Amino acid sequence: MARKSYFVTGTDTGVGKTMISAAILEAAASLGKRTLAMKPIASGCDETPEGLRNEDALILMEAMSEPLGYDQVNPIALKPAIAPHVAAAQAGRTVTAERLVGFCRGLQMRPADLLLIEGAGGWRVPLNDRETYAAVPGVLQMPVIMVVPLKLGCINHALLTAEAVRRDGLTVAGWVANRPVPEIMTCEHETLEYLVNHLEAPCLGVLPWQERADPKTLATSLNVNCLFEN
Repeated sequence: MARKSYFVTGTDTGVGKTMISAAILEAAASLGKRTLAMKPIASGCDETPEGLRNEDALILMEAMSEPLGYDQVNPIALKPAIAPHVAAAQAGRTVTAERLVGFCRGLQMRPADLLLIEGAGGWRVPLNDRETYAAVPGVLQMPVIMVVPLKLGCINHALLTAEAVRRDGLTVAGWVANRPVPEIMTCEHETLEYLVNHLEAPCLGVLPWQERADPKTLATSLNVNCLFEN
């Protein structure tokens, strides 16, 4: 059984969740940890001879230490690059929190030191008309790792996300600051200082901008030791 399991969410979509998840996996592997990862539902998948494949899920597969089949990493693959609940509806499929929880629990039973479950978009992304993705880590009682892009507005988005996570009865286990563009944001130091002082969770690292992001290189900017404590 996976000893430590975490749900990775972002303060918005397109903030680098996958690359940071992969970097966390690489950082854990450098500590001698066995790792697994999962992206239960992914939209924006490509047609291949093997079926629909999602780039993010493939990145996770390459970064994790334990071998898994594609369908175990991304059991629900959807072609349109749109919100998951809309993509599922267009494909004539129904996505429920209960179904995603089942996939996650199946992977939790596999031996590993670390399991990461990557969400889609932000904390309140809909799965259907009644449920949001937040219901999945809620049922699993899974601690959350937040990805915060260093750009204008990130303090508000980060604090609101952390507030929502805690209001749902979960713990923010840590957060990662990500530079989404090559230009350093104005007052970055002050922004980071405020987040460190007010998010009430450890900062796992501040990742540099990379034109061609490489999880192994990014992993050197992370300290994931706290994820294995207790």
